[in-house]
Amino acid sequence: MPEPQTPEPRTPDPRTPDPRTPDPRTPDPRTPESRTPHGPAYEISTDPARLDRVRVHEWLSTDAPWALGRGRDHQDRAIDGSLNFGAYETASGELVGYARVVTDHATFAWLCDVYVDRRLRGEGVGNALVASVRETLAPLGLKRIMLATEDAHGLYARHGFTAPPPGLLMHLPL
Repeated sequence: MPEPQTPEPRTPDPRTPDPRTPDPRTPDPRTPESRTPHGPAYEISTDPARLDRVRVHEWLSTDAPWALGRGRDHQDRAIDGSLNFGAYETASGELVGYARVVTDHATFAWLCDVYVDRRLRGEGVGNALVASVRETLAPLGLKRIMLATEDAHGLYARHGFTAPPPGLLMHLPL
């Protein structure tokens, strides 16, 4: 009776990237200088040192329905405990949009506090922020990225977000 043949080990195709190796084109969300250009007008950065915290607090505490009246201390703690995305005008470096992600960097992320300066709404800043969030989180292999919105369903749908099945989510109002 012939002996069973052991299959030859497969040689990896050099054109196929190793899934364990991070894509060098993708910003590392753990590094402070993750920058992604989005068109000629805006740059997105995850560097918290670049954020104009006063402006972020003013925007959210006075103009964002979900954060009206939020104290500066609360906002600073939220920034410190999150992965932050600032949208900056390329020419001036001025902060024109903001988004924040709360994540464990392994299984889950919550996209929140997305805000675009009123004078630039409809100019692509929100799209650039959401695209950068997706690009930055993609290498983490998260199971789910969630958010809540009252009026920007179209923006998020363009980036693949869908409504959860009825009855799936619960919350604890505090």
